[in-house]
Amino acid sequence: MRVPILLFVLAALGAPAAGQQTLVRAGRLVDPSTGTVSENVSILVEGNRIRAVGPEAKPTGPATEIDLRNRTVLPGLIDAHTHVCLRPGYAARPPVLYKTNPYRALEGLAAAQQALRAGFTTLRDLDNEGADMSDVAVRDAIREGMFLGPRILVSGWALTITGGHMNLTGLRPEVDRKLEQYGILADSPDAMIGAIRDQRKTGVDWIKIYATGTLRHVDRSTFETLSQLSAEEVAIAVEEARRWGIDVAAHAYGGDGAFHAVAGGVRSIEHGMFLDDPTLDLMAERGTFWCPTLEVYLPGERDDPEEISFHDAIVQRHRETFRRAMAKKVKIAFGTDIGAIPHDAGWKELVRMADYGMAPMEVLRSATTRAAELLRKEKDLGRIAPGFLADLIAVSGAPDRDVSALRDVAFVMVDGKVAKREP
Repeated sequence: MRVPILLFVLAALGAPAAGQQTLVRAGRLVDPSTGTVSENVSILVEGNRIRAVGPEAKPTGPATEIDLRNRTVLPGLIDAHTHVCLRPGYAARPPVLYKTNPYRALEGLAAAQQALRAGFTTLRDLDNEGADMSDVAVRDAIREGMFLGPRILVSGWALTITGGHMNLTGLRPEVDRKLEQYGILADSPDAMIGAIRDQRKTGVDWIKIYATGTLRHVDRSTFETLSQLSAEEVAIAVEEARRWGIDVAAHAYGGDGAFHAVAGGVRSIEHGMFLDDPTLDLMAERGTFWCPTLEVYLPGERDDPEEISFHDAIVQRHRETFRRAMAKKVKIAFGTDIGAIPHDAGWKELVRMADYGMAPMEVLRSATTRAAELLRKEKDLGRIAPGFLADLIAVSGAPDRDVSALRDVAFVMVDGKVAKREP
């Protein structure tokens, strides 16, 4: 069911006061942190926080009641790898060339609200891809209550190298030098430090670096990736970001570039379809998180048999890597790379993870408590418990047994405000 943006504006204007109470009655309550399911549980929300769960959930005054006794209730989901300023098919017509940044900010707002209606109450947006801080604008507009949407943590422009990922290719040099690129080209440690300082000044929550190239840099016979940074360079970026109180996420497919990213101290590895055992072992040892983004690499509708074969091979290796990572106890956090795929299709990634062998409750954990830990928000997000932010969703089925139930989310509450409620 599509909800006009206007309704989101009105909902935001009607946000609950600090002491206003809401009593939610859940037919089933899933707690991914403990792996348990309870029946007929009441949840008392006061303002934007959960005050009590269970028998203690009794209003102390007038309260709004929400009846979800025919639904399964669980914490709002967290997508730790999104691109709200992108739309599917963007590679064919790069938005940095064809769209204004104000338009991309509006696209970002619409995308964020679409993700919210799909049950994702928190997003980590990794790279606006040349949208000149449109992601920051979307985050701030939602945070200030101008619009109702998910809470968003943003990374602004990503850091890459000349000729690497996010550097436009195939253009005349005279044209290329005049064009805005997808990311910041930082070809030295000093340039990286300057870029991180500039990004932090603009207000980003994360730094994203490209530790390997993109698919055009992958050797089709050996699947070797382009390593863009040394471990020492990564460590310089991580230390500078840490000085400003933020973490670093690294796009890394595999090979030396991925190992360097982990050795250099990044908080998370993104994609990682070609991660080898030494890199996975180091990730497990150091507690480095991994956002696999499985669904986005499916072959899709392609005419070129060679491209189909290449993407089939990627899918196979991704599946194998995912299973090895689970066996090694690598911290797998949910992320979709959404933007390259539709913004309401996050449920497909959940199903893909289950299809690859992850237990349904563990899939839910990856999109709640583990993703919250990745974001360093484990005391606020990922659980329905006293003191946590009031992010709740509800579905008709039993996602603890079949995660495809999350395809149809009937109810969404974010920060104590009802964003979606179907009969």
